[in-house]
Amino acid sequence: MKRILAFFITVILFIHSSYGKSYLEPELAQDTSEVNNLLDKGFDMRLTDATQTVKYADRALQLARKIKYDKGVAMAYRVKGLGEHYLGNNETAIMNYLLAKSIYHSHHNVVGEININNNLGALYQDIDYDKCLEYYQSAMDLYRNHKVEKKKLLAAIHLNLGNAYQRKLNFTKALTNYDKSFQLINEVGDKSLLVAVLQDMGVVYKSIGNYEKAKSLLFEANKQAKEADLNLAIAQINITLSEIFTTQGLFTDAEHWLNEGKAFASVTKNEKLMDDYEGSFYMLELKRKNYEHALRYLQSIYRKDSIQYRNNSSAALNIYQVKFRQNELLQEKEASEVRQRYNRNIAIAVVCLAILLCFVVALLIGNVKRKAVTNKRLTELNNEISVQKDNLDRINHHLEEIIDERTKDLQIKNKKLSEYSSYLSHQIRGPIATLKGLMNLEREGLVNQTECITMMIKCVGEIDDKIMDMSDMLHNPERAGM
Repeated sequence: MKRILAFFITVILFIHSSYGKSYLEPELAQDTSEVNNLLDKGFDMRLTDATQTVKYADRALQLARKIKYDKGVAMAYRVKGLGEHYLGNNETAIMNYLLAKSIYHSHHNVVGEININNNLGALYQDIDYDKCLEYYQSAMDLYRNHKVEKKKLLAAIHLNLGNAYQRKLNFTKALTNYDKSFQLINEVGDKSLLVAVLQDMGVVYKSIGNYEKAKSLLFEANKQAKEADLNLAIAQINITLSEIFTTQGLFTDAEHWLNEGKAFASVTKNEKLMDDYEGSFYMLELKRKNYEHALRYLQSIYRKDSIQYRNNSSAALNIYQVKFRQNELLQEKEASEVRQRYNRNIAIAVVCLAILLCFVVALLIGNVKRKAVTNKRLTELNNEISVQKDNLDRINHHLEEIIDERTKDLQIKNKKLSEYSSYLSHQIRGPIATLKGLMNLEREGLVNQTECITMMIKCVGEIDDKIMDMSDMLHNPERAGM
């Protein structure tokens, strides 16, 4: 009964694992597809409306956690970090980036780690150039060491390295990396990267005083950004164009690009970018010597000392990194302790079970051996008894035969002895009768004494011979034919 029940349970589990899984897989695939769609929408909105990027990422994160889609969770943290970065919320951005990096690292997702290093470098590029370059170089090292073959990713790394060198005022290395990125971007045909590299190259040429080359690149970047509906990029490009026109004294053109860019900046809801526009308007009015308007812009700006801002921002980001790492180490420690306790309990249970099983097996083996010895002994005893019984039967049968044979032999011998006894009696009685007759004759004096004695001796001799013959026959039955 137990075997039948176990068989049915096994069959039910097999059916559940086979068919139940097939029922769940389409639903799971649909859910992961929805997560990816939400993330794609959020990523595409990062340069247009970063607020929507964060909202899409939050929805994707909630769904990915629900279905335990780790890759989706990591991507959701990264996209949310991008949205927060473009909104100017650097502290929130770095927390999301580090969460994503932790998941990517635990799942050995090299491409994910490269993207996160690029994103972290972008956070530091305006406040800590060395830290920024460290992240970008780490991304390049991962790409080369793991022999990743993704041109778009390599283009992004070169673009970021160019940005880092640009901010360190190493324009030669910056342009070298921008050129490599530009070639790769043309091969893969990515519009947002193309806008970015054109914009950054324009900034470099502006910085070295080649305004015409800078304007040419920035005009093309502005055109491409408008075609791709990249509001944030348009706003950033227009600030650079306005600075060039302001420097050249073309204030009307500068005001045109500022007004257009500010409209796009307001859509992005990036507070830092709006502050940058206030500063650009202030510089324009100051160059125009329109001090009243310049003062109004100046009063509306909450300015911080740039060095203090950089130091404080860098310190804040580093503190967040340290806190995140501490929390991560604490979680790893707690998880490790839980795993150790669990493994220890499992090991103790396994050892106890093994000891119990060994004890049971030893008992079973001992019992089997004892049974085998007992059965063997009983078998031997049964065989021995059977043999003895057969022997007894044979002996009894033989004894019966012997008894029958001896009985028959005794009967024959008794018969022969009776016959022989009659014969001897007859043989002896003859001489005795003769002897008695001679004695009577001699008493009557009818016979000569000497002759009588002689005849009597002869009769006695015959009697003696008969007696000796009888004794010989009794001691030698074969002679008598017995």
